[in-house]
Amino acid sequence: MAHLTFDEGEAQQLRDAAREHAVAGEGMIAYVLEQLAAEGIDLSKVTPYEDIQARYGLGDTDAARTAGAA
Repeated sequence: MAHLTFDEGEAQQLRDAAREHAVAGEGMIAYVLEQLAAEGIDLSKVTPYEDIQARYGLGDTDAARTAGAA
């Protein structure tokens, strides 16, 4: 699979959001956002949402309720 990287503007937005979360005391979220900005996402290691639905018994209404939350 592919490796998703962010352009400089997107990476800067992720870094800005990381700073805001760090100031708010949300260190884990800040760390993840900074890692995303620096390294992107290895799509070969991503779990498809259909697998998550099956694992946790989520239905279509759960997906609609949380769309865009990730």
